[in-house]
Amino acid sequence: MAPSHAVRCCQRGLSWIPVIFINLVVCWSYYAYVVELCIYTIPNVNEQVIYLVVFHAFFFMFMWSYWKTISSKPTNPSKEFCLPKAEKELYEKEERPEAQQDILKRVARELPIYTFTGSGAIRYCDRCQLIKPDRCHHCSTCDKCVLKMDHHCPWVNNCVGFSNYKFFVLFLAYSMLYCVYIAATVLQYFIKFWTLCRRRAIEHCPEVNHSRFLCTLAIGLLLHC
Repeated sequence: MAPSHAVRCCQRGLSWIPVIFINLVVCWSYYAYVVELCIYTIPNVNEQVIYLVVFHAFFFMFMWSYWKTISSKPTNPSKEFCLPKAEKELYEKEERPEAQQDILKRVARELPIYTFTGSGAIRYCDRCQLIKPDRCHHCSTCDKCVLKMDHHCPWVNNCVGFSNYKFFVLFLAYSMLYCVYIAATVLQYFIKFWTLCRRRAIEHCPEVNHSRFLCTLAIGLLLHC
């Protein structure tokens, strides 16, 4: 019992690595854009203010939608989809699949279910011991049935489903805007610094490194979205 509990704890801890990685990358992009580009590089104050205001608007909405996707607990089916005690005992005692389906069909008559298996059988989760509503699937990572489950996303360490589907779509939209904005505003300075450094034959130019990182990050995240 103890080893299995320890393994589950390790798995839960390791599942946060992608989330930590994304947050570290975003924090570095924040520093590179705000400090290295806007404060140290752009000489015009008005341009600095405009860049920073728009950047922080996208950054706030991007991080808000991201953490709402992470923190929204997956919604499970309501208790009405669980088998009543009497039917549950009959279902567990019955060994014939046809007889088990008859029990499930009797219970499902009062439920709003329109989706069945390919053979026309009632969708039932033996692990959660409930009749699956439409678009409900059992997540092996979360070990529970999730309403309107789309997929389990390792980058948010959560199931994308009924409770956070809206936040997930917003996260994708704001991350795209965030990346497009960074790439568009950094590109001209990246070209200027690159040309200047090549002209002076400077092998390691910090400004180029930060600008190159921002461009690469923005384009990479944009392609991922």
